Amino acid sequence: MMDSDPICSLEKLEQQLVALDENDVCALAQRLEEDDYVHAFASLQDWHLLRALAIHRPDLVVPYRHLIDQEAFDED
Repeated sequence: MMDSDPICSLEKLEQQLVALDENDVCALAQRLEEDDYVHAFASLQDWHLLRALAIHRPDLVVPYRHLIDQEAFDED
């Protein structure tokens, strides 16, 4: 069940991002590479976590940037 309080959810995410180290991010990237999930929501959750890391802790994500779909686009 999702937390209905967005502030609480944001605080939990921030705590999770701070707690992750290189080994955790490597394991996360490996799961995404292997794409061996029971359901799509689990992979989506990992993908969102990797994207959040790319924003808040980009140093940890450099070797795994290929897993994040960040294609350039023209807004015009």
